[in-house]
Amino acid sequence: MENIAVACISVLGTVVVSLISYAANRKGAREASESNAKLIAYRLEELEKRVSKHNNLIERTYKLEGEMAEVQHDVRDLKGAHT
Repeated sequence: MENIAVACISVLGTVVVSLISYAANRKGAREASESNAKLIAYRLEELEKRVSKHNNLIERTYKLEGEMAEVQHDVRDLKGAHT
């Protein structure tokens, strides 16, 4: 009878320790997941800013290329008028 009581206490202790460990690990995993989500959101925001700057640069370059073509055309016309 004494052996059964010791075995039951051992099993109960093991179960309690396992449950406490599981709860602690679950809490840590949830905190890590929240931290990762915040980091991903931050990095996406920064990436969106960089893409926006890049797109703005592309639009400005395209506009400048068009203006340059007009200037080159005007220069050719001026050179033709002098000869």
